[in-house]
Amino acid sequence: MSDIVGRHQKTAAAIEGSGTAVPDLAVIVPSFNERGNIELLYEKLAVALKDIPFEMIVVDDDSPDGTAALTRELAQVYPNIRCIRRYGRRGLASACVEGMAATAAPFLAVIDADLQHDERILPQMLEQAKDGADLVVGSRFAGKGSAAGGLSRTRQRGSELATRLAGLVVGQSVCDPMSGFFLMPRRTFDAVASQLNKDGFKILLDLVATSRRQGRKLSIAEVPYTFRPRHAGESKMSPLIVVQYLGLWLSQMTGGVLPTTFLLFAMVGATGIFVHMAMLGLATGPLGLPFVPAQVIATLVAMTSNFFLNNVLTYADRRLHGAKFWLGLMGFYVICSLGGIANISVASMVYDLRHQTFVSGLAGAVMSSVFNYAVTRVFTWR
Repeated sequence: MSDIVGRHQKTAAAIEGSGTAVPDLAVIVPSFNERGNIELLYEKLAVALKDIPFEMIVVDDDSPDGTAALTRELAQVYPNIRCIRRYGRRGLASACVEGMAATAAPFLAVIDADLQHDERILPQMLEQAKDGADLVVGSRFAGKGSAAGGLSRTRQRGSELATRLAGLVVGQSVCDPMSGFFLMPRRTFDAVASQLNKDGFKILLDLVATSRRQGRKLSIAEVPYTFRPRHAGESKMSPLIVVQYLGLWLSQMTGGVLPTTFLLFAMVGATGIFVHMAMLGLATGPLGLPFVPAQVIATLVAMTSNFFLNNVLTYADRRLHGAKFWLGLMGFYVICSLGGIANISVASMVYDLRHQTFVSGLAGAVMSSVFNYAVTRVFTWR
């Protein structure tokens, strides 16, 4: 504790007064395993916002590296630091929503913990919001902004593709709709908070698209900045994040009618068909098993594959571990078996009415998908 006090005497002097004033701006920092960045981020925010009363709210998804513990130590030195430690839930979008809902500040900003966003433009962003902008985006692609310093060539190309896809759903001109760095008046957040997708990770895209569905076109300003390399820790980007983004994008393309989790659940179900057929071919071919036992084995393997993928992808924010994983798997077998019965029942009923094999089979598949999704969401990943 004494080490932290000593290291931060200079920073404390730089923000004298702002730490005890009613905050004009709340800076929300979603975090997972960012212990090596939190302290330096606060120092940089304190310098950038030295004339602006602000608070930094770290929303930590129970990081095993001690991010929350360090933040609480800092909070004993600086009264304008808070930590929200979340147990049993995870996800960037829900962390941002929870952090913004926890403050009374009239202006809200979201910034990553990894120091890739340039905190020095926050005063300019705040002025834009006070001048009437509903949303101010820290942009890597507007004006003299650049992402070259913080992204590899592969990730930059991927970001450009994701940005083009995002442009199809936001409904208005935004140079960087995938930005994780933005600021807005509380009124903008309050208008959409209850309808934001808590399962996503690109909350800015969801915020603009949701406002559009409500019939409100936001006044959006963009402030360019240069994207920096990550300071410490590891990037959260992975193939799973890419798939989750596609789920969010498809959900927005349906106007939010189909939830992101349902679309991801359906994608996983589609992979289960290939797993099932591959296992069936292996069992009846090289293994030489009769069809019925081969079909049973293929079904169990496909169910297991679907459960694993849903656990790490669809429900990453409520992933099951340990004994809960195995209990969840057993329950998943039972629920999907009931879904199979529902599939056959609905398909048979539709076939009796229309005598069309494709339509009947599709109706049965849709019925079992909806049934499995609804029941496992309540009982398996509740």
